[in-house]
Parts: sequence; C-alpha cells; structure tokens
Amino acid sequence: MITEHLQFDLFGKKAFEKAVVCPPFRFTAVLEDEACFYFTIHGTVDMYSPKGKVTNHENEGVVMRCGTYLNGFLATEDMEYCEVIAVHFYPNILRSIYDKDLLARIGEVADVKPIQYKKYPNTVLLKNYIESLQFYFENPALVSEELLKLKMKELILLLAKTDNLRAIKALFASLFNPLEIDLRAVIEANLYHNVSVEELAALCKMSLSSFKRSFTKQYGTSPARYLRERKLEKAAQLLKNTNLRISDIAFDTGFTDLAHFSKTFQKKFGFSPTNFRLN
Repeated sequence: MITEHLQFDLFGKKAFEKAVVCPPFRFTAVLEDEACFYFTIHGTVDMYSPKGKVTNHENEGVVMRCGTYLNGFLATEDMEYCEVIAVHFYPNILRSIYDKDLLARIGEVADVKPIQYKKYPNTVLLKNYIESLQFYFENPALVSEELLKLKMKELILLLAKTDNLRAIKALFASLFNPLEIDLRAVIEANLYHNVSVEELAALCKMSLSSFKRSFTKQYGTSPARYLRERKLEKAAQLLKNTNLRISDIAFDTGFTDLAHFSKTFQKKFGFSPTNFRLN
C-alpha cells in the first residue's frame, strides 16, 4: 500500500516523484514514451522486465528504458516501509530543456544498443543529488519550472558521468531506441521468478487472452501448466544435485508458499520434497 506520494510536474507531465510504500506491495508500471531513473532510499525493490529481474537495494539507483515493468516492494522482519524517488525522462521534455544544437535528435548516435535497465551504485555525487530532491519535496514552495529543468539536467550529467555531448546522446539513444518484445525470451527470462501469467502478459505488452493464445500456439500447452512443470522440474534437479534447504529451493523456483510447493511437488512426483531427496 502506498502511504505517501508527492510529485512535481514539468510541462504538464510527471517528472519527479517520491513514494513511501508499506510492503509487501506490487504494481505494474507502463513507461510508454518515457524512461525512468529509480532510486531506493529505504528498503528493497524487485523489478521484473522482459529481460528478467533486477533487485534494487537501499541506496541504489537504476535507469529503466521505455517499456513495462513489474515492481515488487519486499517485506522483511525489520523493514516497515520502502521509500523511493523516481525521475521520468520524456523525449519531448529533454529536447525542450536542452539547446536545439545540443540534442537535435534523440537517438541519432550510431552503434548504440538499447538497454533494458542499468544499475547505478551510490556515490557521493548521487547521494548529494538525492538529498537535494528530498529537500525540495519537503519544501515544495521553493520549486519552480526552471529549478526542475536544472535538476533534470544535473541528473543526466551524473548518469552520463560526463558533460560530453556524444556520451549524453548515447545515453538517450540506449533508452529510447525501439526494443523488440519476444514472447519466448520474456518467458525464459522470468521462468523461475514469482511472476503470474497476468503479469507475464503485461510484460509482453499483450492482453491476457492474446497472450494465452500466442503462448499455446508456440508451446502447445497453457501458460500455467508450462510454468508449473518447468518450475517443478527445476526443483527436482536442485533436490537431487544440491544441499540447498527445501524452502530455498521453493523460493528459487518461483514458489512463495512452502506448503503449496510441497503439495504441488508431491502431486507431480508422488513424493514430498523431503522424501524425494531421500530416495
């Protein structure tokens, strides 16, 4: 549940936002025409994308290119809340806050491959930048359009790690160039994660019904059955070949409930996970 949310708009679009969340909490973020810098101030966030999962720990940032993401705020015994700051990049806003000669066209740099996401560990400069945003969220009366432009340009320089024109253009090109979505690649990248069929459909940018039809056509079975079988087969391999705890194996293969994992495993193999390992 989101317990606090603040945002600053620039040119009518959400540009800077801060949220405090009570975990566990999951939501799907659709970045249609934008990229996003996401910084975790407190807590841990799992982010699922068409390319797989990335975990953002406390005091870490990640840049996410345009696309669809599933964000999960994790609950732990000592974690009462998660706090994050996001900065949104839109091509038209980036063009408007830079001189025309500087960014005539986003994405014009040759030989730049699109990225799904890129992590940024905490540095002194990044720490100071986040603290400055915290100050403005606490004092919104001080915020102006010109200030927001400056703060966005400051972050871009930090992410590009230079004021070099080519490096900044390359960063933008990697974030906004088209990235093809392949259903099989999305499935394989998220096969052993705790991602539902509905969430996989969202990551593929498809409706649930279209996703199920495409999946059945390619795999010859339903998504739920295929995912369950692959996860159980992986669990059986880990029981045979490792000394991992059964609870860890369940978690590593995408099960969040140990009782459900044991029941499902026994139904397929005829043994409980413990007896399967002993036999």
